[in-house]
Amino acid sequence: MFTGLIQRVGKVRRVSHGRGICLEIEFEPWQEPLVKGESIAVNGVCLSVVNFDATRFTADILQETLSRSTLGSLIPGERVNLERALRSGQPFGGHIVQGHVDSKGEIIAKTPKGRDFQLKMRCSRTLAAASVLKGSIAVDGVSLTISLLGEDFIAVDIIPTTAAETTLGQKKIGDKVNLEGDILGKYIAKSAPAASGLTEAALRDAGFLG
Repeated sequence: MFTGLIQRVGKVRRVSHGRGICLEIEFEPWQEPLVKGESIAVNGVCLSVVNFDATRFTADILQETLSRSTLGSLIPGERVNLERALRSGQPFGGHIVQGHVDSKGEIIAKTPKGRDFQLKMRCSRTLAAASVLKGSIAVDGVSLTISLLGEDFIAVDIIPTTAAETTLGQKKIGDKVNLEGDILGKYIAKSAPAASGLTEAALRDAGFLG
């Protein structure tokens, strides 16, 4: 589990293509060294560390991950958001992020708002329906608050600190991003069909309406 609070901005060092894709990423060392097999979120996608040393690690990408996320389009030199999995006893900030990307979004507007700016992203109607205004969403792994919501788009406001300490400050119109909706919204949306039979006619048949 992650929190959406980015700890490092790494750089893609190598992209190896074979039966799948293997990423090699450079990073500024953490105080506690990486452990083989541990989970780390790369642009919001939970990956397992395969090999590592003090300043780089490699991770394999599943085909399912390639289809749902932007990781397949990464190139050497590109910057990525990094967060290690939350450990027992660590402070919890942001919101619950699983590292399981729902879909890719596309930035369709970048609007200045004083010292901040707003990113408006086209997304799937399914994700939009499971989201709420002022609720949480992870954009490339960054925990953010939804400031505007439509049937097929989500917008978030970015403060200067977030812009400087993550990759979001460099995003431009047309860029693709990884989106993960709030897990609470997903479960509520999943349970909604069970209540879909509650119609006026059903209430009348049950004797609740005259």
